[in-house]
Amino acid sequence: MVQISVIVPSLNEADAIASVLSPLQVWRRAGHEVIVVDGNSTDATRALAAPLADRCITAGPGRAAQLNAGAALASGSLLLFLHADTTLPPDARGSLTALAERERALWGRFDVSLDAPGSAYRVIETMMNLRSRLTGVATGDQAIFVTRALFEQCGGFPSIALMEDIALSKRLRREHRPHCLRSRVRTSARRWQRDGVFSTVIVMWGLRLAYVCGVSPARLRTLYERRHKTAK
Repeated sequence: MVQISVIVPSLNEADAIASVLSPLQVWRRAGHEVIVVDGNSTDATRALAAPLADRCITAGPGRAAQLNAGAALASGSLLLFLHADTTLPPDARGSLTALAERERALWGRFDVSLDAPGSAYRVIETMMNLRSRLTGVATGDQAIFVTRALFEQCGGFPSIALMEDIALSKRLRREHRPHCLRSRVRTSARRWQRDGVFSTVIVMWGLRLAYVCGVSPARLRTLYERRHKTAK
C-alpha cells in the first residue's frame, strides 16, 4: 500500500487547525499519517493539533524549515504539503494513491478554490489554476504533493525566507512535469478580504516578479511584513 504523509505547517492557526485536521482522521485510520509542524505559535494551535496528528512538533523559523522538518520525520512514500487554512477535496486520497501506484517519481498539485463568495474570487482562483497549469509552477495554497524519492533528489525546500514553494516547483519541474489535478482544495480568502482584492493581487504579482528578477527572498519577506504592519 502507498502510504501518504500529510505535512501541515502552522503558525497561530487556532481558529482553523481543527477544521483542517478533522477530515484527515479517516486518512489516519486508513494507514496514512498526519504531521503538524508548528512555528512556535503563541495561541492554542499546538494543543488543538496534537490529538489530531500522529506527530506535532515545533520547527522554524520559516515555512521552508517547517516543511523540511516534517518531511524528515515522514514515513510515507508520498508527501503532501497542506497549508493550515486549506482543506482537501473528498477524492484526494484515492487520486493520490492511484497516481503513486502507477508512477515511482511524480509530483503535482490540486486546483484551488477560495472560500469567499463573489466574482472577483472566482477570477482569482481561475487565474491561479491556469497560470500553474501553463507554467508548471505550483504554490503552497494548491497542496503540493511529491514522492519522497523525488523530493530528496531535488534537495527539498530551499532554505529561503519566501517563495519556497515556487523554488521547489522549479526544481521539480526540471525532472518531471507536474500532475495538475482538477479536483479543488479549498483555501482561505482571508488575505484578500483583509487587505483588499486588487491590492493583494498587485502585491503578490509584484513579489513574484521581483523574485524572478533576482530580488532576494529575505528582502521580499521584509517588504511583505512591512506592508502588513502598514495595513494594520
